[in-house]
Amino acid sequence: MILLFTDFGLAGPYVGQMRAVLAGAAPGIATIDLMHDAPAHDPRRAAYLLAALAHGFEPGTVCVGVVDPGVGSARPPLILEADGRWFVGPGNGLFELVRRRARRARHWRITWRPARLSATFHGRDLFAPVAAMIARGDPPPGDAIEMAAADSHRGAEPPGAGWPDDLPEIVYIDGFGNLMTGLRADSVHPAAVLVAGGVEIRAARTFAESATGAPFWYGNSCGLVEIAVNQGSAAHRLGLAAGDPVAVNPPGPR
Repeated sequence: MILLFTDFGLAGPYVGQMRAVLAGAAPGIATIDLMHDAPAHDPRRAAYLLAALAHGFEPGTVCVGVVDPGVGSARPPLILEADGRWFVGPGNGLFELVRRRARRARHWRITWRPARLSATFHGRDLFAPVAAMIARGDPPPGDAIEMAAADSHRGAEPPGAGWPDDLPEIVYIDGFGNLMTGLRADSVHPAAVLVAGGVEIRAARTFAESATGAPFWYGNSCGLVEIAVNQGSAAHRLGLAAGDPVAVNPPGPR
């Protein structure tokens, strides 16, 4: 199975072009649109979201991750194998949290190049064909590297190396206006009080446990702390946007 995780959106030709390449290069292997509204141009916030989603991937799954504002630059194209799950995409930190949370991780710098390589669409021309190779069982088309060498800039630490294990800010807003944070729910005490948009927010286990129109936080289905409003939009109710901070008051992290 091949999963697509991008910030392309579903409008326009980009997702369709990637799926067409995958269908031709890996016939018979299912391609799933995991999400195409990942945080746009923001590998840092997208990394926390991808790591949470990746927790449920079966071994052998191949994920093409493309949140790549530096496409065409010196940033390296990478393959990551993390606990038997494969990730193909830019070496800009997008896979850093997946790597960090894995028991076993290996990296390759992609050296294969297609006959045609657009300077601005590596998702179609480079990452999709490489993902198809991996899904078919071919060896990774690149050079094995240590993580410290994954950055193309000599002497610089790898992208994402300094990012915190848990990010206390909003990383994604879904269609209901629910606010996903970069905090893993099991890192926050259930009695903790969050503060976001100047409002104190207490936990509830389900929407039904909270009064209609009241904000609350809970551990969502992919393991992240999420702020919601019962039968309403937390984004509108609290006036918050992606990137806004979320504070955790005592008892705080366990």
